[in-house]
Amino acid sequence: MKTVWRLSHARGFLTLGLYDEAERELDALSPPDTDLPEALALRASILQHRQHWLLLKPIAAELVRIQPEEAGWWVMWAYATRRADSLLAAEAILREAEIVHPEEATIQFNLGCYACQLGDLSEAGRRVRCAIASDPSFLELARSDSDLAPLRESGFDPSRA
Repeated sequence: MKTVWRLSHARGFLTLGLYDEAERELDALSPPDTDLPEALALRASILQHRQHWLLLKPIAAELVRIQPEEAGWWVMWAYATRRADSLLAAEAILREAEIVHPEEATIQFNLGCYACQLGDLSEAGRRVRCAIASDPSFLELARSDSDLAPLRESGFDPSRA
C-alpha cells in the first residue's frame, strides 16, 4: 500500500480514537517513510494520547529538529520531558524555544507554569500576563490550571493581566 494511503488511514484512525489501528498503519510504513514529518507527527499524537512520555520525548525532539518553526513541537517536547524527566529539563527546552518563538503565547504560559512550580511567583505572573495579552484564550486556563494554584493563592488575578 502506498505511503500516502497508510498516512491517511492512520490519520483517520487517530481522529476516531482508534490508536491501535493508527499505530498498525504507521508500523507498516517502510524506511525512510517512517521518518517523514507527517508519520512522526501521527506517531507523536498516538503516544501523547497514551501518555507514553519516554517514547514521545525523542520523537518530539526529532520533530523540533526538522521543523523548528513549528512551536507546537517544542511544547510537545517540553511536555513529554517534564513527565519523563523533570520540570527543569522541560524549562530548558522552552527557554530555547522562546528564542525561536518569542511571541508564542503557549510557550510563555508554560514557562509561567514552570516558574510558579519552581516558586518564582513574580516571573510566573509576568509570563502568564504576557501569554494572556498575546492570546486572551489563556485567561480561562490561568483561572484553572493546577500549576498556577500558588500564583492564584498569592492574590494574582488573571482577569487583570
